[in-house]
Amino acid sequence: MASGALLIKNGRVIDPGRNFDQVASVLVRDGRISIVGEVPADQIPQGCQVIDATGLVVSPGFIDIHCHLREPGFEYKETIATGTRAGARGGFTSLCCMPNTEPPIDNAAVVDLIRRRSREDAVVRVHPVGCVTKGRKGKALAEMEELASAGVVAFSDDGDPVYDANIMRLALSYSADLGIPITNHCEEHALSRNGVMAEGWIATRLGLPGIPAAAEEAMIARDISLAELTGGRLHLAHITTSGAVPLLRQAKGKGLNVTAEVCPHHLTITDKWVLGTRGIESSGASTNAYDTSTKVYPPLRGGSDVEALIEGLADGLIDCIATDHAPHEPVSKQVTYNEAAFGISVLETALGSSLQLVHAGRMTLNSLVDRMTVGPARVLGPTFDELATLEPGTPADIVVFDSDLEWEVDPSKFESKGKNTPLRGTTLKGGVVTTIVEGKVVYTNAES
Repeated sequence: MASGALLIKNGRVIDPGRNFDQVASVLVRDGRISIVGEVPADQIPQGCQVIDATGLVVSPGFIDIHCHLREPGFEYKETIATGTRAGARGGFTSLCCMPNTEPPIDNAAVVDLIRRRSREDAVVRVHPVGCVTKGRKGKALAEMEELASAGVVAFSDDGDPVYDANIMRLALSYSADLGIPITNHCEEHALSRNGVMAEGWIATRLGLPGIPAAAEEAMIARDISLAELTGGRLHLAHITTSGAVPLLRQAKGKGLNVTAEVCPHHLTITDKWVLGTRGIESSGASTNAYDTSTKVYPPLRGGSDVEALIEGLADGLIDCIATDHAPHEPVSKQVTYNEAAFGISVLETALGSSLQLVHAGRMTLNSLVDRMTVGPARVLGPTFDELATLEPGTPADIVVFDSDLEWEVDPSKFESKGKNTPLRGTTLKGGVVTTIVEGKVVYTNAES
């Protein structure tokens, strides 16, 4: 992907890993960061491409630790080509793709297939996540050492939890030796059963089966206990409940190797959106009740859960923001709420959604950038450190964004095949202007 010279001038450069936050310019040569700061005229190569970032933010490209690119097997929902273009439009330069594909990513051959297709079709970096169990069936461990050697960056049976506690114990033991985290989908099926949204008064009013917070928290408690027993690397996927936060705090207080992620939709919208109020109490009739684009797993929760998650993210307890981008073809959502597929298309709205926390004064812009760059890199391990910084000599994976750019969410303009978002028609404040991977511009917002 490497290219020639590129100068990004006069932007607010935020590089949380180096505690760097000031107006500066960034010079890129041959796909790598050359200079950050004042760039002397005699250092700018002839024919250098110039991007004027005055009034804009320049940061390391975002790293998404959890998304679904659907390929191989479900190309009618998403492909590596469309998913990575969506990632670039959202400012992501690295995407970790989950293994609930067909065939699942449970052997080196599938990893090699994804890598080959990524070389051919991807516009950003693609990092496969391998299965914990063979076929994601929860019966026997996958060949974790083989998968690690093939280049997976994490292990997960996402879409389903690792049900068997002894298998999870063995997986965590391997994770300690391999230095690769286990990302568990925290759901106790005996409690969630056939639930389709968060348990509570809204589910009762709508007549929909609810999913209690305990379904998530029971699995988290089990996994933390097993991480303590084994010394393994445990990463908690898409946490959503207020009760998950103290469990995570207790684990970190013990010095356990436990990390966690939270999704933009779980930070910014609630289960009231299923009711149709979009979070606003109104004396008028609700609109869009039973909107299947709000159906996601884990489900949208209540306001107290959202508050706890925001506080945990802002103080650094929750390590990172992950999209859990889950695109679907229209027919999967154009059914009843009970029958609809779980999932939201998130890559292209993640920044605008997350910036709501900054505009509301709930966290600083520097902290938000940290949770989308340094945070996920820290979870994945040292090999990702150079992808989460603008330090000279590192790969030039960069995003330029306007934190004040207002735009209306129109899924018909998404690069992703998945148009399934509850944010349709809402106005977000903050958008990507340019995304650069290894010195090459892979996305430019023509409307900025």
